[in-house]
Amino acid sequence: MRNVLLLALLVPIVALAATAPVAADERQPNVAMRPLVGSLDTIGGTTYDWCVNGPRLRLLVNSPTYGVHAAWMYSTTTSGTDFPDRNMRYNFYDITTHAWNWLDADYMQSGVNVYGKRAGHGNLDVDPSSGIAVVGAHVSVGSDIRPLVARDAAPGAGIFEYADSLALGVCQWAPVSVNQDGRINIFPITAAYVLSYSNIPVGNWPNFTSPQGGFDPGPDFPTHNITASKVSSKVALTWSTNASAGGLQEAYVDFSTDGGATWGGPTSVQLPEAFGPDTVTSCHLTSLFPWYDAQDKFHIVANLMPMINDTGYIIPSQIWHYSPDNAPEWSRIHYASIDPANFLYSPGMNATIACRPTIGQDDDNNLFVAWEQFDTLNYEPSTSRARADIWASRSTDNGATWGEGVKLTDAGTHSMRFPCVIDRAIEGNPDTMYVLYEDDSVAGFFVTTTGTPEGPATPNPIVVQKFSVEELPTAVPAVADQRPLAAVRLDADASPNPFGGRTLISYSVPRTGEVSLVIYDAAGRPVQTLASGRREPGRYDATWDARSAAAGVYFYTLTSGASSITRKLILAD
Repeated sequence: MRNVLLLALLVPIVALAATAPVAADERQPNVAMRPLVGSLDTIGGTTYDWCVNGPRLRLLVNSPTYGVHAAWMYSTTTSGTDFPDRNMRYNFYDITTHAWNWLDADYMQSGVNVYGKRAGHGNLDVDPSSGIAVVGAHVSVGSDIRPLVARDAAPGAGIFEYADSLALGVCQWAPVSVNQDGRINIFPITAAYVLSYSNIPVGNWPNFTSPQGGFDPGPDFPTHNITASKVSSKVALTWSTNASAGGLQEAYVDFSTDGGATWGGPTSVQLPEAFGPDTVTSCHLTSLFPWYDAQDKFHIVANLMPMINDTGYIIPSQIWHYSPDNAPEWSRIHYASIDPANFLYSPGMNATIACRPTIGQDDDNNLFVAWEQFDTLNYEPSTSRARADIWASRSTDNGATWGEGVKLTDAGTHSMRFPCVIDRAIEGNPDTMYVLYEDDSVAGFFVTTTGTPEGPATPNPIVVQKFSVEELPTAVPAVADQRPLAAVRLDADASPNPFGGRTLISYSVPRTGEVSLVIYDAAGRPVQTLASGRREPGRYDATWDARSAAAGVYFYTLTSGASSITRKLILAD
């Protein structure tokens, strides 16, 4: 099973191979996707199903005086690999007409193109003073790729003008974010994976300042992101390292308090002991998402993965929140794992079981995080790829504690990918949250770095799901260690298994009491106690370092009160 669970981080994009033959399964749904809460607006479509390389970028923004801005990467191409019509697409929900500006009976024709040439891998922000959308992307200039920023003529007009990007040099993957005074900040990466920052000061459109560097250590792959405060001149840059070189992916942040004129210098963000003190915690290339809220507080949401013997694993995966205003600074939002016996179909390229979180808030300053999470019991027979749903969680105390994660969608025969929660909920009684995502009708990317599709190019709706903020529960008081709500049964699983060196045992406890987790050899003799003592209801992790043990069959027994379960481990040579 080891070859299934490993996420090999040796190349920028990893396509996990199908690991089981396609077969009929009574657990498979036979219906298309449906929302489990709220309602859906289909605002566009695309055949370009690989919406982003790394972390999700901001693509859904509320301008309370005007309406809601949305963007996505667009194409109608169904064959070949050039996608000559690729573009950033834009739509706008006007609060005066209570309708999206550009809807067509053919959803693939909804929205308007932002650029007059081939473009992509961009994001959206809004000038808070004017309500005008600003879109960043990269475009082809001769044989080069350069960033290009577009600015709308008026809120929701869909008539864009462009900033001169030549001064920035050859760069790509260029997210943008706008300060309270309209300063447009951009954070691209060069072909040599060197991070670069620039901005367009107020009154200086369409001219960028000279690029700034020095954001080291470099990421080795575009895992970078940017956020600018809407109430001050603060700007924050985030990135993770070593995404293509393999090994640990660390988190870094750099802050400016003067609109990008000066920077404090890269700072390592110490990751939490998400998987226990004996297991190294790593970012994944689908982290990090930074954000300044309406109170000018800084946040990061990230999906974290365990590292065992310098190898990253895509299960279990955890969604965490970071705020320097909290103590402790990190809190766990969600824990996602599966029984390895059910891990028959992989998520595919660049994903963990739960990943790509984004964050926003409502008018009561509650926080909301949405992410994609894969269900390996629900798979696409034609591609052997697991399908994903959209999940969300709420916090009422600046992220110190989080309510139980709620699944927003029932994927059915589709796969819900690349969610972005709105930065600010729509005011009401109660407020309404929006989440934008792609409804991929065939799980498995048509667009890949290898040029070999995982699945066909299909017309995929871009939808916005709208639901009351009260659909998401608040945290239950006194939940230990910020863990999710109590497990419904005593359970444990180990990954990898078979293994060599170390393995991670994740276990759940349904009620408060004394708990033990003990390793036994094949003769029934105790080898090592991994956990012992009182536990509150929740999920926990323990690592067995077996490098000094002989290869062979072992067993681990989890005991809670009068109940116990025993499962087999195989330590390979």
